Amino acid sequence: MTHEVLQNPFDINLYGMLHTLVCLAAAFISGAVIGYERQYRQRTAGLRTNTLVAVSAAAFVNMALQLDGSASATRVVSYVVSGVGFLGAGTIMKEGLNVRGLNTAATLWGSAATGACAGAGLLGQALLTTLFVLASNTLLRPVVNSINRRPLDDDSSEVTYQLCVIVSREEQKRALALVSDLLDKANYPIADLDVEAFGDDEVELTATLLATAVDSAELDRIAGGLSGQPYISQAYWNASTSE
Repeated sequence: MTHEVLQNPFDINLYGMLHTLVCLAAAFISGAVIGYERQYRQRTAGLRTNTLVAVSAAAFVNMALQLDGSASATRVVSYVVSGVGFLGAGTIMKEGLNVRGLNTAATLWGSAATGACAGAGLLGQALLTTLFVLASNTLLRPVVNSINRRPLDDDSSEVTYQLCVIVSREEQKRALALVSDLLDKANYPIADLDVEAFGDDEVELTATLLATAVDSAELDRIAGGLSGQPYISQAYWNASTSE
């Protein structure tokens, strides 16, 4: 009669524990370094968030590596990438025509990549990833600021233009017809038109123009012509770019 020897599931592999400790510690340090820079700049995802993302990614990859080898770890890495994508989407916010949080979301991807490297035992790669994420957020910042300080070039910049008109509720159809007519004559097609309440008796008409070359002086002329109408309270335009 044969007796099967059951393996105790609670046996502790000291080497495996040590390997996990080193990997998680490396992920913790890397994520904290990235997160500190984000926290210092008061971003949405700061010190704790980036550290948790890095450590969690490392834990999943390290667990898969020890359970089923490199093939399983590779699959888990793909799941980590998908999961962090959803997490990053939660940090992206749209404020009018501007989108904020893209850099924060991208940094979370970097923290996850750092953690995944650490979890797989690739500590050198984790260090290099951390350095390049930090370099992207710090060394490139002066370049971005320098570009943003340059005046917008209407012919070469990707700018979204909006023409806004404040008019009484009773005259909104008349104002809309005039706006459409003036923009058609200037060959500025409308991409979107929005009407919102403005106070108790007025509405704001917002015409978003298609991304074409727009002459600022021409928009000034159109806004001035609209403002000259007795039934229009205000007419103005603005331009915005997404970072």
